[in-house]
Amino acid sequence: MPVMRVLAAFKYAMAGITYCVRRERHVKIHLAAAIVAIGLAWWFDFSAIEQAVLFVTIAGVITAELFNTALETIVDKVSPEFHPLAKVAKDAAAGAVLVQAIAALGVGYVLFGDKLLK
Repeated sequence: MPVMRVLAAFKYAMAGITYCVRRERHVKIHLAAAIVAIGLAWWFDFSAIEQAVLFVTIAGVITAELFNTALETIVDKVSPEFHPLAKVAKDAAAGAVLVQAIAALGVGYVLFGDKLLK
């Protein structure tokens, strides 16, 4: 793949991320939580494995939010009026984000629980 096509792909990806960060409230909330978690990881001197688990977990939540926004945008485009199947699609996508966020809380409990209680 030519270098220019790779650079264009990164540009489009960053445009999507930027859109979500600027316009999606839940993305902002998750990013704020991620910053706090990264700060605490630094404060508690996490091991390389703990850091890796934390970063993969954060990436999972943000990725779920990006997919949720993409799906909701597509549904809004193809079904601007209410339709029960459009509702199912949007609810399922939101549910996926919720599952990922709950899993992230579990990871946070495992990584931070003992350290915060000391």
